Amino acid sequence: MSSLIPTYARKDISFVKGHGAWLWDDNNDKYLDALSGIAVCGLGHAHQGLADTIARQAASLLHTSNLYRIPQQEQLGDKLCAITDMDKVFFANSGAEANEAAIKLARLHGHANKISSPAIIVFNNSFHGRTMATLSATGNAAAHQGYDPLVPGFIHAPYDDLHAVEQLCQQHPNISAIFAEPVQGEGGIRVPSANFIPGLRALCDQYNLLLMLDEVQSGNARTGQWFAFQHSAITPDVLTTAKGLGNGMPIGACLVKHKARELFAPGAHGSTFGGNPLACAVALEVLNRIEQDALLPHVQQLGDYLLTQFQQALSGHSLVKEVRGLGLMIGIELKQPCPQLVDQALAKKLLLNVTAGSVIRLLPPLIINQDQADRIITTVCDCIDELEHE
Repeated sequence: MSSLIPTYARKDISFVKGHGAWLWDDNNDKYLDALSGIAVCGLGHAHQGLADTIARQAASLLHTSNLYRIPQQEQLGDKLCAITDMDKVFFANSGAEANEAAIKLARLHGHANKISSPAIIVFNNSFHGRTMATLSATGNAAAHQGYDPLVPGFIHAPYDDLHAVEQLCQQHPNISAIFAEPVQGEGGIRVPSANFIPGLRALCDQYNLLLMLDEVQSGNARTGQWFAFQHSAITPDVLTTAKGLGNGMPIGACLVKHKARELFAPGAHGSTFGGNPLACAVALEVLNRIEQDALLPHVQQLGDYLLTQFQQALSGHSLVKEVRGLGLMIGIELKQPCPQLVDQALAKKLLLNVTAGSVIRLLPPLIINQDQADRIITTVCDCIDELEHE
Protein backbone atom coordinates (compact mmCIF):
# COMPACT_ATOMS: atom_id res chain seq x y z
CA MET A 1 0.00 0.00 0.00
CA SER A 2 1.34 3.43 -0.92
CA SER A 3 2.17 5.93 1.81
CA LEU A 4 0.94 8.78 -0.42
CA ILE A 5 -2.27 10.63 0.43
CA PRO A 6 -4.63 9.74 -2.46
CA THR A 7 -5.26 13.25 -3.77
CA TYR A 8 -4.70 12.03 -7.34
CA ALA A 9 -6.44 9.25 -9.26
CA ARG A 10 -3.13 8.13 -10.72
CA LYS A 11 -2.85 5.82 -13.71
CA ASP A 12 -0.97 2.59 -13.02
CA ILE A 13 1.99 3.58 -15.16
CA SER A 14 5.41 4.94 -14.27
CA PHE A 15 7.68 6.81 -16.65
CA VAL A 16 11.41 6.45 -16.23
CA LYS A 17 12.92 8.47 -19.07
CA GLY A 18 12.03 10.88 -21.83
CA HIS A 19 13.43 12.55 -24.90
CA GLY A 20 11.75 15.39 -26.78
CA ALA A 21 8.04 14.62 -27.12
CA TRP A 22 8.48 10.96 -26.10
CA LEU A 23 8.32 9.15 -22.76
CA TRP A 24 9.28 5.56 -21.86
CA ASP A 25 7.71 3.58 -19.03
CA ASP A 26 9.37 1.00 -16.78
CA ASN A 27 8.54 -1.70 -19.35
CA ASN A 28 10.39 0.33 -22.00
CA ASP A 29 7.15 1.05 -23.87
CA LYS A 30 7.27 4.36 -25.76
CA TYR A 31 4.50 7.01 -25.53
CA LEU A 32 3.89 10.25 -27.41
CA ASP A 33 3.25 13.01 -24.89
CA ALA A 34 0.39 15.27 -25.98
CA LEU A 35 -0.01 16.76 -22.50
CA SER A 36 3.59 17.83 -21.65
CA GLY A 37 3.05 17.55 -17.91
CA ILE A 38 -0.09 19.73 -18.20
CA ALA A 39 1.46 22.52 -20.30
CA VAL A 40 4.78 22.41 -18.43
CA CYS A 41 7.42 20.70 -20.58
CA GLY A 42 7.21 22.97 -23.61
CA LEU A 43 10.78 22.17 -24.64
CA GLY A 44 10.11 18.47 -24.21
CA HIS A 45 11.82 15.96 -21.96
CA ALA A 46 15.52 15.59 -21.14
CA HIS A 47 16.45 18.79 -22.97
CA GLN A 48 20.24 18.83 -23.02
CA GLY A 49 20.57 22.60 -22.65
CA LEU A 50 18.34 22.58 -19.58
CA ALA A 51 20.14 19.56 -18.11
CA ASP A 52 23.47 21.36 -18.53
CA THR A 53 22.06 24.51 -16.92
CA ILE A 54 20.71 22.56 -13.94
CA ALA A 55 24.02 20.73 -13.42
CA ARG A 56 26.08 23.90 -13.74
CA GLN A 57 23.91 25.93 -11.36
CA ALA A 58 23.51 23.08 -8.85
CA ALA A 59 27.30 22.72 -8.72
CA SER A 60 27.60 26.44 -8.02
CA LEU A 61 24.73 27.63 -5.81
CA LEU A 62 21.17 26.48 -5.11
CA HIS A 63 19.83 28.91 -2.54
CA THR A 64 20.70 32.02 -0.57
CA SER A 65 17.22 33.49 0.18
CA ASN A 66 15.72 36.80 -0.86
CA LEU A 67 17.60 38.60 1.91
CA TYR A 68 20.28 39.12 -0.74
CA ARG A 69 20.46 40.01 -4.42
CA ILE A 70 20.18 37.06 -6.79
CA PRO A 71 21.73 37.83 -10.21
CA GLN A 72 19.86 35.03 -11.99
CA GLN A 73 16.58 36.39 -10.63
CA GLU A 74 17.37 39.90 -11.85
CA GLN A 75 18.34 38.62 -15.30
CA LEU A 76 15.15 36.57 -15.58
CA GLY A 77 13.07 39.51 -14.38
CA ASP A 78 14.61 41.78 -17.01
CA LYS A 79 13.94 39.18 -19.71
CA LEU A 80 10.30 38.65 -18.70
CA CYS A 81 9.62 42.37 -18.50
CA ALA A 82 11.16 42.91 -21.94
CA ILE A 83 9.03 40.10 -23.41
CA THR A 84 5.77 41.29 -21.83
CA ASP A 85 6.22 45.08 -21.63
CA MET A 86 5.52 44.81 -17.91
CA ASP A 87 7.56 46.80 -15.38
CA LYS A 88 8.42 44.62 -12.39
CA VAL A 89 8.12 41.01 -11.26
CA PHE A 90 7.77 38.96 -8.08
CA PHE A 91 8.93 35.33 -8.23
CA ALA A 92 7.14 32.47 -6.47
CA ASN A 93 7.19 28.68 -6.80
CA SER A 94 3.92 27.92 -8.58
CA GLY A 95 0.96 29.34 -10.45
CA ALA A 96 -1.20 29.28 -7.34
CA GLU A 97 1.37 31.36 -5.47
CA ALA A 98 1.66 33.81 -8.36
CA ASN A 99 -2.13 34.16 -8.31
CA GLU A 100 -2.11 34.65 -4.53
CA ALA A 101 0.21 37.60 -5.12
CA ALA A 102 -2.21 38.99 -7.71
CA ILE A 103 -5.15 38.69 -5.29
CA LYS A 104 -3.15 40.54 -2.63
CA LEU A 105 -2.41 43.30 -5.15
CA ALA A 106 -6.13 43.65 -5.88
CA ARG A 107 -6.84 44.02 -2.17
CA LEU A 108 -4.07 46.63 -1.81
CA HIS A 109 -5.39 48.56 -4.80
CA GLY A 110 -8.87 48.58 -3.29
CA HIS A 111 -7.68 49.81 0.09
CA ALA A 112 -5.54 52.47 -1.58
CA ASN A 113 -8.77 53.74 -3.13
CA LYS A 114 -10.66 53.78 0.20
CA ILE A 115 -12.60 50.55 -0.44
CA SER A 116 -13.02 48.79 2.90
CA SER A 117 -13.96 45.36 1.48
CA PRO A 118 -12.47 45.07 -2.03
CA ALA A 119 -13.95 42.49 -4.39
CA ILE A 120 -12.59 40.88 -7.55
CA ILE A 121 -14.64 39.86 -10.59
CA VAL A 122 -13.71 36.31 -11.61
CA PHE A 123 -15.29 33.98 -14.15
CA ASN A 124 -17.34 30.81 -14.34
CA ASN A 125 -15.36 27.72 -15.40
CA SER A 126 -12.10 29.42 -14.40
CA PHE A 127 -9.24 27.78 -12.54
CA HIS A 128 -6.69 29.77 -10.52
CA GLY A 129 -5.22 27.25 -8.07
CA ARG A 130 -5.83 25.17 -4.95
CA THR A 131 -4.86 27.48 -2.10
CA MET A 132 -7.89 28.81 -0.24
CA ALA A 133 -7.88 32.21 -1.97
CA THR A 134 -7.19 30.89 -5.48
CA LEU A 135 -9.72 28.08 -4.95
CA SER A 136 -12.30 30.69 -3.93
CA ALA A 137 -11.52 32.64 -7.10
CA THR A 138 -11.94 29.49 -9.20
CA GLY A 139 -15.31 29.27 -10.95
CA ASN A 140 -15.95 25.58 -10.41
CA ALA A 141 -18.46 24.46 -7.78
CA ALA A 142 -17.08 20.90 -7.73
CA ALA A 143 -13.63 22.19 -6.76
CA HIS A 144 -15.19 24.13 -3.86
CA GLN A 145 -16.98 21.12 -2.41
CA GLY A 146 -16.05 20.47 1.21
CA TYR A 147 -13.97 23.62 1.65
CA ASP A 148 -16.55 26.08 2.96
CA PRO A 149 -16.29 28.72 4.19
CA LEU A 150 -14.52 30.06 1.12
CA VAL A 151 -12.51 33.28 1.14
CA PRO A 152 -14.91 36.19 0.54
CA GLY A 153 -14.40 38.97 -1.96
CA PHE A 154 -14.98 37.23 -5.31
CA ILE A 155 -17.89 37.92 -7.66
CA HIS A 156 -18.37 35.34 -10.40
CA ALA A 157 -19.41 36.36 -13.91
CA PRO A 158 -20.08 34.45 -17.14
CA TYR A 159 -16.94 34.15 -19.27
CA ASP A 160 -16.80 36.10 -22.54
CA ASP A 161 -19.77 38.30 -21.59
CA LEU A 162 -18.70 41.95 -21.44
CA HIS A 163 -22.23 43.18 -20.82
CA ALA A 164 -22.51 41.07 -17.67
CA VAL A 165 -19.14 42.32 -16.44
CA GLU A 166 -20.09 45.94 -17.04
CA GLN A 167 -23.33 45.46 -15.12
CA LEU A 168 -21.37 44.10 -12.16
CA CYS A 169 -19.01 47.08 -12.30
CA GLN A 170 -22.03 49.38 -12.13
CA GLN A 171 -23.74 47.44 -9.34
CA HIS A 172 -20.75 46.91 -7.03
CA PRO A 173 -18.72 50.02 -6.13
CA ASN A 174 -16.35 47.86 -4.04
CA ILE A 175 -14.84 46.06 -7.05
CA SER A 176 -11.08 46.62 -7.29
CA ALA A 177 -10.00 44.21 -10.05
CA ILE A 178 -11.01 41.82 -12.81
CA PHE A 179 -9.15 38.49 -12.88
CA ALA A 180 -9.38 36.40 -16.05
CA GLU A 181 -7.65 33.71 -18.09
CA PRO A 182 -7.16 34.87 -21.71
CA VAL A 183 -7.79 31.21 -22.60
CA GLN A 184 -9.50 29.01 -20.02
CA GLY A 185 -7.44 25.84 -19.73
CA GLU A 186 -8.94 23.64 -17.01
CA GLY A 187 -12.34 25.02 -17.99
CA GLY A 188 -12.15 23.29 -21.37
CA ILE A 189 -9.81 25.29 -23.66
CA ARG A 190 -12.30 28.12 -24.02
CA VAL A 191 -11.05 30.88 -26.33
CA PRO A 192 -13.05 34.10 -25.90
CA SER A 193 -14.18 36.40 -28.67
CA ALA A 194 -11.57 38.84 -29.96
CA ASN A 195 -13.08 41.83 -28.15
CA PHE A 196 -13.32 40.24 -24.69
CA ILE A 197 -9.85 40.93 -23.25
CA PRO A 198 -9.65 44.44 -24.82
CA GLY A 199 -13.15 45.06 -23.47
CA LEU A 200 -12.03 44.09 -19.98
CA ARG A 201 -9.10 46.49 -20.35
CA ALA A 202 -11.50 49.30 -21.26
CA LEU A 203 -13.75 48.55 -18.28
CA CYS A 204 -10.79 48.51 -15.91
CA ASP A 205 -9.66 51.88 -17.24
CA GLN A 206 -13.18 53.28 -16.91
CA TYR A 207 -13.75 52.08 -13.33
CA ASN A 208 -10.15 52.33 -12.02
CA LEU A 209 -9.77 48.57 -11.63
CA LEU A 210 -6.75 46.33 -12.02
CA LEU A 211 -6.86 44.07 -15.08
CA MET A 212 -5.23 40.85 -13.87
CA LEU A 213 -4.56 38.04 -16.34
CA ASP A 214 -3.81 34.46 -15.32
CA GLU A 215 -1.46 32.98 -17.92
CA VAL A 216 -0.24 30.09 -15.83
CA GLN A 217 -1.29 27.67 -18.60
CA SER A 218 -1.49 29.93 -21.67
CA GLY A 219 1.87 31.67 -21.23
CA ASN A 220 5.43 30.99 -22.32
CA ALA A 221 4.72 30.55 -26.06
CA ARG A 222 1.87 28.05 -25.58
CA THR A 223 -0.54 29.99 -27.86
CA GLY A 224 1.98 31.15 -30.47
CA GLN A 225 2.70 34.45 -28.74
CA TRP A 226 4.88 34.76 -25.65
CA PHE A 227 1.62 35.34 -23.74
CA ALA A 228 -1.96 35.00 -24.92
CA PHE A 229 -2.82 38.62 -24.10
CA GLN A 230 -0.40 39.63 -26.86
CA HIS A 231 -2.93 38.47 -29.43
CA SER A 232 -4.70 41.72 -28.42
CA ALA A 233 -3.27 45.24 -28.43
CA ILE A 234 -3.41 45.66 -24.65
CA THR A 235 -1.25 45.16 -21.58
CA PRO A 236 -2.63 44.08 -18.19
CA ASP A 237 -1.87 45.65 -14.83
CA VAL A 238 -1.00 42.26 -13.36
CA LEU A 239 0.16 39.14 -15.22
CA THR A 240 0.76 35.74 -13.66
CA THR A 241 2.51 32.71 -15.08
CA ALA A 242 4.22 29.44 -14.11
CA LYS A 243 4.02 25.95 -15.70
CA GLY A 244 5.99 26.26 -18.96
CA LEU A 245 8.29 28.91 -17.54
CA GLY A 246 10.44 26.28 -15.81
CA ASN A 247 9.88 23.27 -18.12
CA GLY A 248 9.46 21.14 -14.97
CA MET A 249 11.43 23.25 -12.51
CA PRO A 250 8.89 24.79 -10.07
CA ILE A 251 8.67 28.56 -10.57
CA GLY A 252 5.91 31.15 -10.76
CA ALA A 253 5.92 34.84 -11.56
CA CYS A 254 3.62 37.79 -10.91
CA LEU A 255 4.37 40.79 -13.13
CA VAL A 256 3.02 44.31 -12.61
CA LYS A 257 2.51 47.51 -14.58
CA HIS A 258 0.46 50.72 -14.45
CA LYS A 259 -1.58 51.05 -11.27
CA ALA A 260 -0.15 47.87 -9.76
CA ARG A 261 3.50 48.87 -10.09
CA GLU A 262 4.06 50.37 -6.63
CA LEU A 263 1.54 48.42 -4.51
CA PHE A 264 3.99 45.95 -2.99
CA ALA A 265 6.56 47.46 -0.61
CA PRO A 266 9.32 45.74 1.41
CA GLY A 267 7.72 43.32 3.85
CA ALA A 268 4.35 43.26 2.08
CA HIS A 269 4.90 39.86 0.47
CA GLY A 270 7.59 37.21 0.26
CA SER A 271 8.69 33.66 -0.44
CA THR A 272 11.51 31.59 1.03
CA PHE A 273 12.25 29.65 -2.15
CA GLY A 274 10.75 31.97 -4.76
CA GLY A 275 13.23 33.10 -7.38
CA ASN A 276 16.12 30.98 -6.14
CA PRO A 277 19.24 30.75 -8.35
CA LEU A 278 18.45 27.28 -9.71
CA ALA A 279 14.84 27.95 -10.73
CA CYS A 280 15.72 31.30 -12.29
CA ALA A 281 18.72 29.96 -14.21
CA VAL A 282 16.53 27.23 -15.71
CA ALA A 283 13.66 29.60 -16.56
CA LEU A 284 16.05 32.02 -18.24
CA GLU A 285 17.40 29.16 -20.33
CA VAL A 286 13.82 28.17 -21.26
CA LEU A 287 13.04 31.67 -22.53
CA ASN A 288 16.32 31.88 -24.42
CA ARG A 289 15.69 28.52 -26.11
CA ILE A 290 12.17 29.49 -27.14
CA GLU A 291 13.66 32.59 -28.73
CA GLN A 292 16.72 30.95 -30.32
CA ASP A 293 14.74 28.02 -31.73
CA ALA A 294 12.06 30.32 -33.23
CA LEU A 295 9.30 28.41 -31.46
CA LEU A 296 6.68 31.18 -31.66
CA PRO A 297 6.10 30.84 -35.45
CA HIS A 298 6.48 27.06 -35.12
CA VAL A 299 3.71 26.92 -32.51
CA GLN A 300 1.49 29.14 -34.66
CA GLN A 301 1.99 26.89 -37.69
CA LEU A 302 1.56 23.55 -35.87
CA GLY A 303 -1.35 24.90 -33.83
CA ASP A 304 -3.18 26.07 -36.93
CA TYR A 305 -2.47 22.71 -38.58
CA LEU A 306 -3.79 20.67 -35.65
CA LEU A 307 -6.90 22.81 -35.29
CA THR A 308 -7.70 22.72 -39.02
CA GLN A 309 -7.09 18.99 -39.36
CA PHE A 310 -9.22 18.15 -36.33
CA GLN A 311 -12.04 20.42 -37.50
CA GLN A 312 -12.02 18.77 -40.93
CA ALA A 313 -11.72 15.21 -39.64
CA LEU A 314 -14.43 15.62 -36.98
CA SER A 315 -16.85 17.84 -38.88
CA GLY A 316 -20.33 16.39 -38.55
CA HIS A 317 -19.19 13.65 -36.16
CA SER A 318 -22.12 12.52 -34.06
CA LEU A 319 -20.19 12.78 -30.77
CA VAL A 320 -18.32 16.03 -31.38
CA LYS A 321 -19.80 19.31 -30.20
CA GLU A 322 -16.91 21.68 -30.99
CA VAL A 323 -13.20 21.78 -31.79
CA ARG A 324 -11.44 24.91 -30.55
CA GLY A 325 -8.02 26.15 -29.62
CA LEU A 326 -5.24 28.68 -29.89
CA GLY A 327 -1.69 27.66 -30.70
CA LEU A 328 -0.90 24.37 -28.99
CA MET A 329 -3.90 24.54 -26.67
CA ILE A 330 -6.49 22.34 -28.38
CA GLY A 331 -9.85 21.29 -26.95
CA ILE A 332 -12.27 18.82 -28.50
CA GLU A 333 -15.61 18.99 -26.72
CA LEU A 334 -17.81 15.93 -26.98
CA LYS A 335 -21.56 15.77 -26.43
CA GLN A 336 -21.13 13.39 -23.51
CA PRO A 337 -18.67 12.80 -20.66
CA CYS A 338 -15.65 10.91 -21.94
CA PRO A 339 -13.21 10.10 -19.08
CA GLN A 340 -12.62 6.63 -20.56
CA LEU A 341 -10.96 8.21 -23.58
CA VAL A 342 -7.81 8.82 -21.47
CA ASP A 343 -7.34 5.05 -21.07
CA GLN A 344 -8.21 4.41 -24.73
CA ALA A 345 -5.45 6.82 -25.80
CA LEU A 346 -3.04 5.38 -23.23
CA ALA A 347 -3.55 1.92 -24.74
CA LYS A 348 -2.54 3.45 -28.08
CA LYS A 349 0.58 4.97 -26.46
CA LEU A 350 -0.67 8.56 -26.45
CA LEU A 351 -0.87 10.78 -23.37
CA LEU A 352 -3.72 13.29 -23.09
CA ASN A 353 -6.39 14.16 -20.58
CA VAL A 354 -10.05 15.07 -20.34
CA THR A 355 -11.04 18.27 -18.55
CA ALA A 356 -14.41 19.82 -17.73
CA GLY A 357 -15.87 16.31 -18.01
CA SER A 358 -16.22 16.16 -21.78
CA VAL A 359 -13.31 18.10 -23.33
CA ILE A 360 -10.29 16.27 -24.72
CA ARG A 361 -7.39 18.54 -23.84
CA LEU A 362 -4.23 18.51 -25.93
CA LEU A 363 -1.17 20.44 -24.75
CA PRO A 364 1.75 18.88 -26.63
CA PRO A 365 5.32 20.13 -26.28
CA LEU A 366 6.08 23.26 -28.30
CA ILE A 367 8.75 21.30 -30.18
CA ILE A 368 6.51 18.65 -31.79
CA ASN A 369 6.92 18.09 -35.52
CA GLN A 370 4.28 17.45 -38.16
CA ASP A 371 4.67 13.66 -38.07
CA GLN A 372 3.97 13.72 -34.35
CA ALA A 373 1.05 16.09 -34.90
CA ASP A 374 -0.38 13.66 -37.48
CA ARG A 375 -0.02 10.79 -35.03
CA ILE A 376 -1.93 12.79 -32.39
CA ILE A 377 -4.70 13.57 -34.90
CA THR A 378 -5.05 9.96 -36.06
CA THR A 379 -5.01 8.48 -32.57
CA VAL A 380 -7.50 10.94 -31.07
CA CYS A 381 -9.89 10.53 -34.00
CA ASP A 382 -9.64 6.73 -33.71
CA CYS A 383 -10.47 6.96 -30.00
CA ILE A 384 -13.51 9.12 -30.67
CA ASP A 385 -14.70 6.68 -33.35
CA GLU A 386 -14.30 3.79 -30.91
CA LEU A 387 -16.28 5.67 -28.32
CA GLU A 388 -19.05 6.25 -30.86
CA HIS A 389 -19.23 2.53 -31.71
CA GLU A 390 -19.48 1.62 -28.03
